[in-house]
Amino acid sequence: MESAQRQERATPGAFTAFVRFALCGGGVGVASSFAVAALASWMPWVLANALITVVSTLLATELHARFTFGAGARATGRQHAQSAGSAAAAYAVTCLAMLGLRELVAAPGAVLEQVVYLSASALAGAGRFVLLRLVVFARNRQPAATTARPVHTTMAHASDPADPAALCHAA
Repeated sequence: MESAQRQERATPGAFTAFVRFALCGGGVGVASSFAVAALASWMPWVLANALITVVSTLLATELHARFTFGAGARATGRQHAQSAGSAAAAYAVTCLAMLGLRELVAAPGAVLEQVVYLSASALAGAGRFVLLRLVVFARNRQPAATTARPVHTTMAHASDPADPAALCHAA
């Protein structure tokens, strides 16, 4: 029960988790941009980008599992797969936004391209945050109702000093 209470205390609220998500994801994103540029001097850019995308998604998923969503443990294989799926969906959103821009504007300027790309990235990031919080890492949190002992605790449990509910019923 103590570990469940500790886990419950460690689970951050939505705002805190979102700030952590932005910091972790943003930090990994900035580091990734430098890593892609460095690797691209040794190999084709497409290959460098693919390699860094895989590594950065793995790293970000670990950070989100351990820090952002308060699990404090390594991400599982399933969480990595789900996170990779959400990253692929976010990538698709940004690609579609840029393709749509090119269909609507024959020669978009750099500022318009950045506005569209960053807006699509923000939208995809918000969607990814919701998906990671509510689906991918939700298994790591137990609702308060499932961690409490039933009200009908009997005297047989009163001898357990680690069970405050039983002590209350024994009194």
